[in-house]
Amino acid sequence: MTFREEAVETFITEVFEQSKARIRASDGCQHMELLRHKSRPNVLFTLSIWDNEAALEAYRASALFADTWAKTKALFAEKAEAWTVEVID
Repeated sequence: MTFREEAVETFITEVFEQSKARIRASDGCQHMELLRHKSRPNVLFTLSIWDNEAALEAYRASALFADTWAKTKALFAEKAEAWTVEVID
């Protein structure tokens, strides 16, 4: 997620900090963390591990996701990207 530079701390303190415990407590969420690009500090990533695709989709359909995403995307400088990946080794 690429944020407007002046919006990074707003995202961290007013969105992520306020929602991280509830996201981590969502059914099927095994792990979730926030990462920052080393040379572009306004680029952040969330890395999450879910029990299965159904658990992730249930979270994406939740009121928690809708509220968090609305607050988050208002702070973007660029359109966000999301990937679903699998461990192969």
